[in-house]
Amino acid sequence: MFQLRLHAGYDATAHAAPAAAAPATPSPAVRATRSVAVASLLALFALCLAWELWLAPLRPGGSWLALKALPLLLPLPGLLRLRMLSYRKTALFIWLYFVEGVVRATSDRAPSAWYAWGEVLLTIVLFAACAAHVRLRQRQARAAGLSAACPLDGCQHDGACRARKPLSLWERVGVRAGSVSCMTEWPTD
Repeated sequence: MFQLRLHAGYDATAHAAPAAAAPATPSPAVRATRSVAVASLLALFALCLAWELWLAPLRPGGSWLALKALPLLLPLPGLLRLRMLSYRKTALFIWLYFVEGVVRATSDRAPSAWYAWGEVLLTIVLFAACAAHVRLRQRQARAAGLSAACPLDGCQHDGACRARKPLSLWERVGVRAGSVSCMTEWPTD
């Protein structure tokens, strides 16, 4: 019988010798950026929901545009757990709300325009908090000799990537084939 074996006895312990221990508790600056990011995300969610349902809806009685607030809750668990990937993705997708706020601030009348400027302000605060968080974590990891920017969320290469989950089958195949490497092997700048 034909049996496909993509790897034979993969053992992550060969890659798991940590160069230095990861910090057990986040620094006060990291905690502050998390607090600002979570607070601005929740404020943006509340503003978007209230804006489209009660404060200045497009149609009396509310509109389906209130559903735009729901994607804001997706990164919340990752932000609370200090997941670097959540901060990065949030910093990327938040610009959709920025664009919507600028368009509605320049095209709608008051009071809807005021809420749109509030949305713009909250997205800028959220982006700045996420960017500062990622920068602080990378700087701390670099100072400790760790890799905080591994492309594999859960990298097992050197144990210093703060593995939170084992590598998937496809990541293991890529690592063994040499097509995926840890950021510790990549140039930092």
